[in-house]
Amino acid sequence: MSSSSSTADRAEICARTAAALRKASPQSVKAVIGFDGFVDNIMKAVDKRLDADHYEPIATIAAFGNRIAASAGHSSNIELVRTTQKLGGNGPIFANALAVLGLGITYIGSIGFPTTESVFDEFGRRATLHGIAECAVTDAVEFDDGKLMLNKNQALADVNWKNIVDRVGLDALITAYDQSTLIGMANWTMLPHLTDIWRHVLAEVFPKLSKKPRHIFVDLADPAKRTDGDLTDALSLLSAFQKHAGVALGLNVGEAKRVAKLLGLGDFTNNRPMAQAIRDKLGLDAIVIHARRGAAAVTAADDAAIDGPFVQRPKITTGAGDHFNSGFCLGLSLDLKLDECLCCGVAVGGFYVSRAKSPTLTELADFIDHLPAPEGADDAV
Repeated sequence: MSSSSSTADRAEICARTAAALRKASPQSVKAVIGFDGFVDNIMKAVDKRLDADHYEPIATIAAFGNRIAASAGHSSNIELVRTTQKLGGNGPIFANALAVLGLGITYIGSIGFPTTESVFDEFGRRATLHGIAECAVTDAVEFDDGKLMLNKNQALADVNWKNIVDRVGLDALITAYDQSTLIGMANWTMLPHLTDIWRHVLAEVFPKLSKKPRHIFVDLADPAKRTDGDLTDALSLLSAFQKHAGVALGLNVGEAKRVAKLLGLGDFTNNRPMAQAIRDKLGLDAIVIHARRGAAAVTAADDAAIDGPFVQRPKITTGAGDHFNSGFCLGLSLDLKLDECLCCGVAVGGFYVSRAKSPTLTELADFIDHLPAPEGADDAV
């Protein structure tokens, strides 16, 4: 990753980033991503049913919570309307967005076995897919101020090393990793065997790879329900991966605070020093923290932050963080400067939530040319 100035003007960062993207050839970048996979049902909770085709949704999570709390002691009925069904899971959303941007993607995960679920058909036309287990299911109930993700995760227990080897093949896995310069590992929290998979990859895959620069991007995906011991084990393995490739750990603010506390680093009110402290403790290549307002990142040689185009009334929010990650990894794979990687991240995320689709490389460059200012958020970058 190239160096950048932490004090650069946002408009100047955007101009540099858009120009770099127009010269880029992302199709030359190969990536292997894994290992989860969901069918996502995007839902709205009905406040008032007006007629058979029209309703007023419950606007906020607080209002939804009040509706539930008022039901204590007696029964209640809350109607959910499915507005969209699509591919889901941190890994598939992240990988599909990279494929739309032009990278050559191999995806391995719980996307259907023995046949891939139909929601992944379009993704499959852009990428090489290996299903190793049935899909999990998420009902994502969206509100103006966030979302509630109700998960049915039984299938994720089948995402294990034995099924990867049996259904992909160890030689094929080694070849895919060897050809790739970007390796993405997502949704550690919901994959009960992912730490064990990482151990096998470290022992049986990485020692057999050719020597060339590689990036590993890791998304823990809200580790609140995992124990401190589990998380400590996972973080120690990330430090072990750093011996083979540059590891970037992507975190939202809540995740970063959990990791900082676990590492004994104290409390932080600003994301850049928190990222710096975590990076110093773990010895990783980069720590990236994305907030609602924007994002910050720290490497050994650089640090940067940028405001994103925060959208107060998004068309979709499920997958916003995964789209940020895809944009950041696009910049990482193209060896852009750190602030340009962050610019790609906030722009891909902003494009997605405002237009409910993933951008192509051309659409991304055009969007960055006129990157909207944040509409308002109270969290610090």
